[in-house]
Amino acid sequence: MEEPLKHLMQELGNAINDSLSESDRIAEAIGEIKRAGYDVFLVSEATIGFNRREASAEDEDEESEVAEEPKPRFEAAAEIKFTSQDHRFLRALKIAVDDENR
Repeated sequence: MEEPLKHLMQELGNAINDSLSESDRIAEAIGEIKRAGYDVFLVSEATIGFNRREASAEDEDEESEVAEEPKPRFEAAAEIKFTSQDHRFLRALKIAVDDENR
């Protein structure tokens, strides 16, 4: 995968994470659950797909030597950071996690 694309995807992941962690509404709901006597584990999953856009008509005039259209590519990647609570939870479910993700 191209480095600029990797960087953009990481930025998107960070933006989503920041939005969740800074949300007053989410913090309020979690606080209510904790006040009711429960521990809270929030797991969010996002599936993000992308493919390279085809050139517009103006771009095609400039790039008239292109012989073959590229096939669309779909890729997804994310960096996952597990907390110690995540590891305990996964172990309780008998799910092994690589130590490199710690």
